[in-house]
Amino acid sequence: MRAANPSTTLGKRSSATFRQRLGQRCLSVAEGRRKTKGRHQSFTSACREHGAALITAMLVVALAATAASFMMWQNHLWLRQVENLENQAQARWIAHAAIQWGAAILDEDARDIDDESEKWAARLPPLTTEGGEVTGFIKDAQGLINLNNLVKNGRISQNDVVILTRLMIALDINPGSINALVDWLDADNEVTYPGGAEDLQYLALEPPYRSANRMLEDVNELYLVQGFNREIIRKLQPYVTALPAATSINVNTAPAEVLMALCSGLQMPDAVALIQFRGKTPFKDKTDFQKRLPQGVQVHDEDYNISSNFFNATAISRNGRAQLAYKALLERPGQGSTQTIWLKQIEE
Repeated sequence: MRAANPSTTLGKRSSATFRQRLGQRCLSVAEGRRKTKGRHQSFTSACREHGAALITAMLVVALAATAASFMMWQNHLWLRQVENLENQAQARWIAHAAIQWGAAILDEDARDIDDESEKWAARLPPLTTEGGEVTGFIKDAQGLINLNNLVKNGRISQNDVVILTRLMIALDINPGSINALVDWLDADNEVTYPGGAEDLQYLALEPPYRSANRMLEDVNELYLVQGFNREIIRKLQPYVTALPAATSINVNTAPAEVLMALCSGLQMPDAVALIQFRGKTPFKDKTDFQKRLPQGVQVHDEDYNISSNFFNATAISRNGRAQLAYKALLERPGQGSTQTIWLKQIEE
């Protein structure tokens, strides 16, 4: 048996050792690469988590800021609403006080003659109040034609029908609707011909309603009466009123159109001349007025007067951003204090 060559054996051992070391080196390099890749993945994952947390925090801050801004806006809006309500309440009470002041002025006035040179007829100049101002004026309601005069003691008043007819003709209005107004005022359900209307006519409308069969409370109630439209009412409103009792026309305050309707045969130039005369010298009694009428002009004694019991007071009050206007009907009896019949808010 041949003996092994020592050199050959040594070479084989060296080769095996080299391969072993090379394998270990490769394994070490691979392990290092795996560890480096793991660390890189961990770093990337941590960055992503940090970015998501940052975005979430930013969203939370944005939502909190939006909510805070909305709450502040809501709070500001609420404060403005409270302030507006407070301003409106104060403006309302100031206007009411101004109307009561007007009533006190009427109480101080002499009641035998009422004309536009008296203290009550002067417009109240703007007065400064805490946070605003107030102004107002008083008008004689009996300087106008009282529509409720058409029916007196349950019967039609022909004199007043004639007066309203003259006014409507002067204003280029067809007077055919007067009978419908008479039916609206009288207590019965019998139609006044021609042109009258009672429940049967109004119930056929959409929506249906009944005839009032009572006095008008406001001139705007004419919108419900057959034959009266917006244009007719617009023309009539400066010259008519609705008072809670039968009244006569005050010739010391009536406009020219009302004087023409009151006096048979009176023409516009003569009516204007009467107004100019009373502006300097008010009519002191009914006889004085009749003396100033042109020849041939006639007027019924019971249809007019030189004093009044009913007045309209208007007050306009401003406080802060709120501005309100109120109108009242005041009754000043022959004796006693002036009373408020109604009070309502109106458009400025």
